[in-house]
Amino acid sequence: MKKKELPPGLHRDTLAVRAALEPSQYGENSEALFLTSGFIQPDSETMAHRFANPLEGYTYGRTSNPTVSSFEQRLAALEGTEAAIGASTGMGAILMLCMALLKSGDHVICSRSVFGSTLNLIGREFGKFGVESTFVSQTDVNEWKKAVKPNTKLLFAETPTNPLTDVCDIQALADLAHNAGALLVVDNCFCTPALQRPIEFGADLIIHSGTKHLDGQGRVMAGAICGTAKLVNEVFGPMVRTAGMTLAPFNAWVCLKGLETLGIRMEAQSRHSLELAKWLESHPSVARVYYPGLKSHGQHELAMKQQSGSGAAVVSFDVAGKTPEERRKNAFHVIDSTQVVSIATNLGDVKTIVTHPATTSHGRLTEEQRQAAGIGQGLIRIAVGLEHVEDVKADLSRGLDTL
Repeated sequence: MKKKELPPGLHRDTLAVRAALEPSQYGENSEALFLTSGFIQPDSETMAHRFANPLEGYTYGRTSNPTVSSFEQRLAALEGTEAAIGASTGMGAILMLCMALLKSGDHVICSRSVFGSTLNLIGREFGKFGVESTFVSQTDVNEWKKAVKPNTKLLFAETPTNPLTDVCDIQALADLAHNAGALLVVDNCFCTPALQRPIEFGADLIIHSGTKHLDGQGRVMAGAICGTAKLVNEVFGPMVRTAGMTLAPFNAWVCLKGLETLGIRMEAQSRHSLELAKWLESHPSVARVYYPGLKSHGQHELAMKQQSGSGAAVVSFDVAGKTPEERRKNAFHVIDSTQVVSIATNLGDVKTIVTHPATTSHGRLTEEQRQAAGIGQGLIRIAVGLEHVEDVKADLSRGLDTL
């Protein structure tokens, strides 16, 4: 069945519901889930053509799938990029990025404040294959500038970062990358295109962990890269077909449907987050709160320029304590005293999640790496969901009020 062609200029909220492949001959209004590893071909000539030209038809699940294509099309529309490509996980997307664009002797500049697994993948794993890396301050553009070498190929940043919510100047880093003949990659997991479009500030490639807000209910693993059609089709596509970081159709379908409510979820969760951050900032047992929507945040004005809303749905804070051991004990007490929120490591769920970054997301880093990233033993991260915010406050009070 022929789908109506969407007119140009539609709002992101409309694209989140409508951008997808055409429906099948049955005319389904909700996008179909194609659970199949192979696709029947009408004849040998067509089969040969499609294997030689993978963009012109479906042949095998590792190469492409209609449900995955719909997810990719919708996410690209939301990010404002020409194309997108799915991956098995968010880290799978970063692996795809590095394998497709880097070779021995190339150099990457990366924020030292990014997710712990990203630090290890770029610095340790790709270091085995001769890829150089330099880790710099998230917020000091001069550090990035000083780190540029003739062989620099990528600049990689999250904004805001996990878990301290540091914000980088996307436009400044884009200008720096382009002047060096490199690409700027931005992990947009925290904000999603509902709150931030890095492409509008000059970023070349956008990374997503669909496991987080794109799904929105903590059900599946997924990842994606958004960028130009040339890079997606000619560079990343062949890498996926060869190496198999393939996004499963069911996971793609869950994220595809999750995108339909992304805007209203992010609006509500970021609003709850700002209220929670303000409350935490006034609590005597809290030493510091990290949230871009707060005026006390070091990059508040920049965040409000680059992001819409109050600044995403993750709030981190340090509990008070005289020594690292005491701060860790106090953090564990606050976390273990909760009765409503979930003690887990994910984020982007409608259920609020609390975690201790120093022993989870950043637990495999050395103490020196953690200190450089600002991850102390008293740090607690709250990924704010859709419960009533007063119930979340009360739950955290059980521990904070008894320190």
